[in-house]
Parts: sequence; C-alpha cells; structure tokens
Amino acid sequence: MKPAVLDAGARARMSLGSSEGAIYRTVETWLAERGASGVLADVGCGTGNLSRLLGPRFERVIGVDVVQYAEPPSGIEFRRADLDRDPLPLQDGEADVAVAVETIEHLENPRALVRELGRVVRPGGWVLVTTPNQLSVLSLITLVVKQRFSAFQDGAYPAHRTSLLEIDLRRIAAEAGLEAVEVRYTCSGRVPLTPLHYPRALSRIWPRGLSDNVLLAARVPRAPRRGT
Repeated sequence: MKPAVLDAGARARMSLGSSEGAIYRTVETWLAERGASGVLADVGCGTGNLSRLLGPRFERVIGVDVVQYAEPPSGIEFRRADLDRDPLPLQDGEADVAVAVETIEHLENPRALVRELGRVVRPGGWVLVTTPNQLSVLSLITLVVKQRFSAFQDGAYPAHRTSLLEIDLRRIAAEAGLEAVEVRYTCSGRVPLTPLHYPRALSRIWPRGLSDNVLLAARVPRAPRRGT
C-alpha cells in the first residue's frame, strides 16, 4: 500500500511540538556552562517549551517552525518557515545561539539545516542540535529485532524521516565549517521492553548506550583577524 503523503504542517503535528524534559535540561546545562546569552534562535520551536526555559538567559528569543501551535510565550518572537523548503527567516549572524531540538530527524536534508543554523549565528556563536540516539541499547536492539531504529518505527513515520548516528552529526558539522565540536548524551534512556528508565547514576557511566537522545554542539568560526 502506498504511504499517505502528508504536508509539512501535518508531519510536524505528529510530534505534538514537544520533547522530553531531559533533552531540554541537557541543552540548558550546556549553555549555562558557557554563559551563553544574547539572541537565541529556537529552530523547530514547537509549543515553545525550550524557549520558555531558556528565555530568562537571553535578551531575545526567536522561535521558528512551520506550525504555530499557540500564541508564543511572552517575549518570544515567532517566525514561520517550512524547514524543508525555506531558508531560516533570520539575517546572517542575527543570533548568538541557534538550537534545533529534535528537529533534524524530521527533515529531508539535515546538511541544509546545519548550514542554515551556522549562517544565522554570529562568528564565535554556537549551534546546538539534538536527535534520537541510534547507538543506544534500546535502539540497537530494536534495529536487530524490527529492522528499524527505535525512534523510526512505522508509527513515527513520516514525522521521523532521517536517522543520524553520532558520526553523521560530526561529519555534517565539519562539512558546514563548524568547529569545537562536542557531543553529549542526555543520560536518560528507556529500558528495553519496559516503560522504565535507567537510573541516572547508571546512565552517566555509559551515556552513549543508555541515553535516548544525543546533543551535538559546535561553534561558528570567529572572523579572521585583519592582516591574516
């Protein structure tokens, strides 16, 4: 049977515009460690949960998505874009930080997204991307048993379209000209065949295997000094 073809808005609504709290906390912690501030671009902002969490840290927050689920939280500017078709609706270097939480796996061209994230961030600013962790115990077991990664079962399609390994994220960041690449895991993962999660202390021992999601962070190269 031929699969139904859904438009970008319908595919976006399949995720309900929200992600796990552990993912948001991982992003928040990473940015806090670096004292990030200024202008935040929350790309694939959904219902605005991340924007609300990070809003107090930033002077301005710009949320971008194909769907406006509700009125944006106070102090957050919403800009509409189909991330499979449109460039990000920001000027070059307009943001200090661009974050795409659980967005890249929804898109046809992950490289185009990362290039756009780098374009809209000022030199020396940061790009952060999160996505399901295909190297987790849960995902690898599901791949062996069902021939699909855990987050890419039939029920998640066509919302989830592009599965990426850690090495893919690193390669994409390098191809986009980003530097100081760092990968971090959420240390929150579901135990196979149960609704339970691993104890956080255990997940910290083996974060790659016991985390459901992965974060890649990278810096936009600083502008070269004059005369160099």
